[in-house]
Amino acid sequence: MASLEDPGRSISFTDFPEDVQLCVLSFLTPTEIATFACTSKRFVSLCRNDGKLWFAMCDRRWGLRTHIKRWGKGNICYKLLYKTLSEWENLIGFWRRSGTGRTTGISSPPLIFFEWGSSFLTASRVTPSRNGTYNVVKSSFLWMSLSPEGQTVNFLDPDGRNEISGDFAIPGKFDHLESDLVPVNVSFMGKTHFVVEEDLSFTYKNGVRRSSSSANLRGDDEDAIETEIGSPDSLPDRFVSEIYQHFANRTSPVGDRASRRQRRREKERQARRKWEPQHFVKIVNCSPTPTRPLQGLWKGIYDDMNNLGFYLVAYDDIGGIACRKVWNSPENFASYGPVFWTSNTTFVGSPFSAEEENLFACRLHLRPLPEADWIETPSLPENYAVSRILNVNSSYDLVIPHMAGRTANPQHVEGRIWQYRDGTYGFGFLRDDFIIDLKLVSENGCLLDAVEFSCD
Repeated sequence: MASLEDPGRSISFTDFPEDVQLCVLSFLTPTEIATFACTSKRFVSLCRNDGKLWFAMCDRRWGLRTHIKRWGKGNICYKLLYKTLSEWENLIGFWRRSGTGRTTGISSPPLIFFEWGSSFLTASRVTPSRNGTYNVVKSSFLWMSLSPEGQTVNFLDPDGRNEISGDFAIPGKFDHLESDLVPVNVSFMGKTHFVVEEDLSFTYKNGVRRSSSSANLRGDDEDAIETEIGSPDSLPDRFVSEIYQHFANRTSPVGDRASRRQRRREKERQARRKWEPQHFVKIVNCSPTPTRPLQGLWKGIYDDMNNLGFYLVAYDDIGGIACRKVWNSPENFASYGPVFWTSNTTFVGSPFSAEEENLFACRLHLRPLPEADWIETPSLPENYAVSRILNVNSSYDLVIPHMAGRTANPQHVEGRIWQYRDGTYGFGFLRDDFIIDLKLVSENGCLLDAVEFSCD
């Protein structure tokens, strides 16, 4: 055998062991894999090998975040799993409710957070604590997974009281939760908008969840509509019903009778509905960057000094920075009025003037204090020393027009943002005697200071 170091011999991809080949190919996209398969007949079988190549592609991309072999109890086609997880990966992160806050008497969560589970994707309600700490409370809201047959299986927990493992997608494993969970379809509208809608075509039979809209699992519900479960392009029941009624009236000699029967069945469906369609939009840019250090979803004690709140700081398209409250109460997600807006994005570094030092030193810090109540002069740790300052000069002409010109005192709109040595921030206005210290809600895809919801 010729040596690979022989200068007269070229090295071919076929000279590498199969595990090395799989590792290299796992970095390619499905389109690139299809192109590579056309280069040689001997590579066709490798590119079609689901248990080797497509598993390697799934494991390289998501293996550190979820257990690839547990999806669908290990019986799922990995090519399908790759396609599904590629679509779902964009869900990771924060989403906010769009629209009303209640559906059929059930409170809809204003803020949800998607993260990877062992063999499923889970969305949790995220609410600020009410005990004067930085804790955020998370409770279950939505699970998304695949059955061993490759079906999309989505369950919604209206009350946020269930804890389910990845086995919830396997028939027979969730019959005890039948009365608590709501089967739903999740329809995507681009990458920043999705709709959660109850799937009334799902039925239960002998503890096994069956769907008339799947080729693998069939139910006995004659009213079910033949649509692909979980498909982003599938039509909601009401649209299919309207299409059916339209063509029944035009082409069927018994169209009127069929239409009345269909309308009666549709009314029965609506009566059984537990969850009205709810829209969610993504909160993009939730983490700071070197060029946008203030950007992100932050938490801080509101100025009533009792409740924790969430603040969203975003850089806009006209060069300014806007900060808004994104949590006022469990039922009201956001007030549109900003906390502040400024066009000034230039920080001032140390050394600071004596006036600036005094502005910071004479203010009360609104932040949780261990084993102590709020005091006038809290002892700040060393990492709370200020590293740089940003002047905030809110333009009420742009953000709150009716406030423009009401005051001639610049202190009513002027403020400061103080960056501490540990990278966190505090902000306050000259008219106030306090600083609201901020801390990130999540970091590296994980919720910080998260506590599980307890029914006790």
